[in-house]
Amino acid sequence: MDTDVKRRILLKGSLSASALGVAVATGLLTPGRLLAAWPDKAFAAKALPDMLQALFGDGNTEEGGDINIKAPDIAENGAVVPVTISTGIAGAESISVIAINNPAPLVASYNLGDGTEGFVSTRIKMGKSGDVVAVVKAGGKLYSAKKEVKVTIGGCGG
Repeated sequence: MDTDVKRRILLKGSLSASALGVAVATGLLTPGRLLAAWPDKAFAAKALPDMLQALFGDGNTEEGGDINIKAPDIAENGAVVPVTISTGIAGAESISVIAINNPAPLVASYNLGDGTEGFVSTRIKMGKSGDVVAVVKAGGKLYSAKKEVKVTIGGCGG
């Protein structure tokens, strides 16, 4: 390798490391702040009302609303269960996905920005058969819908 090429690589690496160090030192990169916002109590909760209380500050939901859950009736493999949730509720602020019979029932919670379409699609793990619950927060209220999914091979170690 040529000496000039080695020098350029060294300079690029040094400049990158210096820029990263300055960003951390000035507080522009603060991973601790992002991790502090993690709702660990909600993910650790086993009962739906406790989970919703920890996540939203309210444990009561209204059934119905305009919430659609698309998931297979029978999932061949619980390790990859495709779930799509859509809602037509005006002003939807967040959508949460819950697998009731999982060891940690809260699977995901998505905060939606203003003007965002109420739609999420993901793949979840399910340890055994049970309900998949969608909770939509809109206008300060919580709305829920559920769909039963039968799992033939569990994805959470079962």
